[in-house]
Amino acid sequence: MINVTLKGNEVRQFENDITIMDAAKQISEGLARAALGATVDGELTELTATLTRDCALNILTFDAEEGKHILRHTASHVMAQAVKRLYPTAKLAIGPAIDNGFYYDFDMESSLSAEDLVKIEEEMKKIVKEKLEITRFELPREEAIALMKEKNEPYKVELIEDLPDEATISFYSQGEFTDLCAGPHAFDTSCVKAFKLLSVTGAYWRGNEKNKMLQRIYGTAYPKKSDLTAHLEQMEEAKKRDHNKLGRELGFFTTSELIGQGLPILLPKGAKVIQLLQRFVEDTEYACGWQQTKTPYMAKSDLYKLSGHWDHYQDGMFVMGDPEKDKEVFALRPMTCPFQYQAYLNRARSYRDLPLRYNETSTLFRNEASGEMHGLIRVRQFTISEGHLMCRPDQLEQEFKSCLELAIYMLKTLGLYEDVSYRFSQWDPDDKEKYIGTVEQWDEAQSTMQKILDHLEIPYKIGIGEAAFYGPKLDIQIKNVFGKEDTLITIQIDQMLAEKFGMEYTDSDGSKKNPYIIHRTSIGCYERTLALLIEKYAGAFPTWLAPTQVRIIPVAERHVEYAESLRSKMALHGIRVEVDLQNEKLGYKIRQAQMEKLPYMLIVGDKEAEEGLVSVRSRKGDDIGAKTADEFIAMIEEEVKTRVIN
Repeated sequence: MINVTLKGNEVRQFENDITIMDAAKQISEGLARAALGATVDGELTELTATLTRDCALNILTFDAEEGKHILRHTASHVMAQAVKRLYPTAKLAIGPAIDNGFYYDFDMESSLSAEDLVKIEEEMKKIVKEKLEITRFELPREEAIALMKEKNEPYKVELIEDLPDEATISFYSQGEFTDLCAGPHAFDTSCVKAFKLLSVTGAYWRGNEKNKMLQRIYGTAYPKKSDLTAHLEQMEEAKKRDHNKLGRELGFFTTSELIGQGLPILLPKGAKVIQLLQRFVEDTEYACGWQQTKTPYMAKSDLYKLSGHWDHYQDGMFVMGDPEKDKEVFALRPMTCPFQYQAYLNRARSYRDLPLRYNETSTLFRNEASGEMHGLIRVRQFTISEGHLMCRPDQLEQEFKSCLELAIYMLKTLGLYEDVSYRFSQWDPDDKEKYIGTVEQWDEAQSTMQKILDHLEIPYKIGIGEAAFYGPKLDIQIKNVFGKEDTLITIQIDQMLAEKFGMEYTDSDGSKKNPYIIHRTSIGCYERTLALLIEKYAGAFPTWLAPTQVRIIPVAERHVEYAESLRSKMALHGIRVEVDLQNEKLGYKIRQAQMEKLPYMLIVGDKEAEEGLVSVRSRKGDDIGAKTADEFIAMIEEEVKTRVIN
């Protein structure tokens, strides 16, 4: 018998070599029916695995993130099996679980349509009913390649050939279908009870636009139909809030094929919001002791070679010139850090000068792949609230804490704080070529950062391989309306680049030392933040951020003069106000203002003009009533001052 510690520290005894599924049945039949996988001593595995020693066992259901991943990964295999049944010549690429769903990429002779997705769904239902047991097996490299060649799966062959020599090569089979996969998967296909195929799009093999375009089918899966229905309803709401649609409809931004992909044009509304955000950020940072710099948009390759960007980030840069032929080659900057280091190097520094905080509203350029770009969230030119802080080791934790507090203040003020999560992004020691520095330096940097995060009680997840090439970072993550996660704000600890650039300070004992550097943003990328705000508020921005705060609507032509006098008075108080001069009925003008999400409408007619009043309506349809112009101005000024979210 073996002792197995369950959730809640309950210890149960089971026979040696019992499968996890059989153990789950002994614990509870209900648990076994809901089980999708398990962790054994923290290691993720499938229900067919056996228990051979004393261990800690956690049975995973859909309530756990790992359980959701297993169900949806299994659903992607069910979908791939259905596609292979209907289109035998289709070639399999990759098919992972993702946030809120799954996808699979196929190389197919014909393009799939919405009608084809319905047929694939019907075939998936048959596979689910067949209750096919899912089994795992491993093969040596040559046998694995031979199997995939026999099945005429060239993409799988390529994946196997690219695996490191020591890699375990595993496969999963269900019925006639076999796929190269690391797993784990559910016990059988019957677990995929409620699913929906959502769309089909193009996707380059391995995300490289130089490779062949494949067809990607997106879907989602749940254990209950009611959960699926709720998710689909949420998706419909998300489509209404999608900044890429709503932002264009409301006139925040547009794009032009003549200008190029990933290069949005901010229209007056969008430009005004960015301006308001920028002023807010720069004023707040100044109050926190940050000093503004302004550095060039480009530099010679020499700068990037010294920083390491040339070796580790060149594919993501816009390079001007031929490195093989030209004496001088320039590149647009993908980040500001090496430029601000030159500001630090402008003169000798003492320990008394530290911490030194440089910030900049930086326009950056990154050569994103065409398939990665989306609206304002991922673009090729963007503006960021960037900063670099040079400090002594004894100042590091307090300065890191201050950077985090600043970011949290920004997020709370914008109403985004409740939507974020934290990721401690670490290096991948199995892929050392991606990074500069030694193993010892990385161990020290990550240990230092972990101590700080744990001391500050930050609830982070670990992201292996997500670090910058020069150091670990805390990524503040946020999801868009469709559930896709992106990084909004980063705070990074860097103890390597100061030495590379010869950045020193004279310590109290007269010795020369390299400062620690904190790379940080306070609000992140302004374009991405604008996109998230459009989605968060469905275009109805809080008054302090609204591009137009007030629209004055004269009832008739004779009231225009009074309306214009009000506009002039409010504009002098910094209120963003306009007068509706359209020759339309009052009801039409009110509805249009509400559709444009304007915070307030002021109706002015005979009574208002005679008594110096305004009749106030909100975009929610509330009739707030009559106020004097001064009362209304005071109300708006208070909302702006307190940055209330309304």
